[in-house]
Amino acid sequence: MSGSKKNIVRRKVDLGRPHQLSEEAVARLDAIKDGDIDYSDIPPLTDEFLKTMARSPLYRPTKQATTLRLDTDVLTWLKSMGKGYQTRINKILREAMLHEIKR
Repeated sequence: MSGSKKNIVRRKVDLGRPHQLSEEAVARLDAIKDGDIDYSDIPPLTDEFLKTMARSPLYRPTKQATTLRLDTDVLTWLKSMGKGYQTRINKILREAMLHEIKR
């Protein structure tokens, strides 16, 4: 087992600075016709498949700072649960949004 560790390749990925393709690589990709792409290893996107899809655990939506006026009792209740009241507000609003979208 210890001999296999030497074959491990580790790379750090800076998501803020994604790898840039060379102009030559972009030109080669642009030259490929859609009909020439082999999709046989990708499952079809049927309604059944789409129902079972899950969001990647690495997905993080961007955040935007805003000002929000809340009733004092609502804010007190949210803060009474400890740190992370803004995250709780976001979770509550996201659940309401997704419920509304499904309707």
